Amino acid sequence: MRWTRLGEDGRVLPDLAELLADAHVVALPMRVRFRGITTREALVLRGPHGWTEFSPFVEYDDDEAAAWLRAAVDFGWRAHDAAAADSVPVNATVPAVAPDAVADLLARYPGCTTAKVKVAGPGTTIDDDVARVAEVRRVMGADAEVRIDANGLWSVDEAAVALERLAPFRLQYAEQPCRTVEELAALRSRIDGLGVLVAADESVRKASDPLAVARAGAADVLVVKAQPLGGVAAAGAVVAEAGLPCVVSSALDTSVGLGMGAFLAATAMTPGYAAGLGTAAMFTSDVTASPLLPEAGRIPVRRVEVSRDLLARNAASPERAAWWRARVERVHALLAG
Repeated sequence: MRWTRLGEDGRVLPDLAELLADAHVVALPMRVRFRGITTREALVLRGPHGWTEFSPFVEYDDDEAAAWLRAAVDFGWRAHDAAAADSVPVNATVPAVAPDAVADLLARYPGCTTAKVKVAGPGTTIDDDVARVAEVRRVMGADAEVRIDANGLWSVDEAAVALERLAPFRLQYAEQPCRTVEELAALRSRIDGLGVLVAADESVRKASDPLAVARAGAADVLVVKAQPLGGVAAAGAVVAEAGLPCVVSSALDTSVGLGMGAFLAATAMTPGYAAGLGTAAMFTSDVTASPLLPEAGRIPVRRVEVSRDLLARNAASPERAAWWRARVERVHALLAG
């Protein structure tokens, strides 16, 4: 067995053969289209401390995927302290669907009192977004928290107009309304007094400097994900240094990756917020017989044991499995170098 040290904090990189010794590529069907996909591919692998996950989205290059492999190694090949909580609250997730589909979607999140609503989707209008958010507010009631996520697809002008129309629905925050840190800062200044907080997601997890958004005063809230930031410890360090309220979210992970996120949420998330870790409800199948589905508005904080039967049932095609293994080989070489 050969190991490569990744840093001074004791993290190590197992050799490629050990990394892939018990690795499986799955293709999980989704109930509705989300982020433009209907099937979520992921690679789950077993380390000395349990199952872990490597699932950067297919469009991400190898440099960006490197942090995701660090996270997989950190969770599977390194012991983590017991979680600070047995469970964490989670939000419901509403994709860019028509209003008449909202009630059925929300029913898959029993007990959730927070909803994240996708807006600014391709082929949709602000009128569509307003109608969707209005229906979420109607179904969930006046006491629920409603947050929106634009994935950076609005300009500053578009975001200002959209948020003025959406503000009456009492938004908890608007997540990544614009793409760049500079645009977020400009928007935050422009909507001062509107009562809508600005949250940063892509400006944290996809940035070469995840703290730039905090230093620029461009956000009120940070949305962090364990895999893109290099794992539980690395993401927790970003939150601690940023000094802003934090919400932990998923990267559309399998329940294995959601378990990683739950460990992060139990230690780093700001009390009073719900984590975006209820997304197992968006799949029609998973890699475990006990998926981390919301119950009473929460998911448990635990490592997930994988089902070999479900790995076989949800196995990706041989061509896609080969693609993922080749990707791991390239990213592993980057880290080892």
